Amino acid sequence: MGEARRLPLGGNVVVDRRRLLDLIDQMRVAVPAEVREARSIAEQGEEILARARQEAEQVLSEAHMQVEEQLEDDQIVKAAEERGRELIRQAEEKVSTMVREAEEQVQARLAQAETAANQQMDEADRYALEMLKKLEAQLASFMTTVRAGVESLETKPVGPEEP
Repeated sequence: MGEARRLPLGGNVVVDRRRLLDLIDQMRVAVPAEVREARSIAEQGEEILARARQEAEQVLSEAHMQVEEQLEDDQIVKAAEERGRELIRQAEEKVSTMVREAEEQVQARLAQAETAANQQMDEADRYALEMLKKLEAQLASFMTTVRAGVESLETKPVGPEEP
């Protein structure tokens, strides 16, 4: 605009019409390109934002899925641990029952063995007593025979001794 002339009165300027129209045309050509470029940049920014939002939603979704899987895994682990504790408790209970039953069987067999041993000892004592009585009777009979023999020999006259 350095080519413009000043009017003598006032602060107005006179510009060559052709030059002004050329400038306007240049501005029309230049501004839409810049506007288009700005729009393009804005659209690219919106696309970038949309992609970023989409990626963020996807990351959040994956994170939620991982958290849910972890929770499910934790629940499975907890359920397995609980089942394990229950199985251990049942096994301990079963072992305790088996030990108690085995002890009862041992006690019963010991009682049976004691009873049988006592019966056998009683029978052995009766048998020994019976045998001792028989032996006593036999010995008494032998004693009677031995006494009779001794008496008979003692009462027998002793004869002269033969030279």
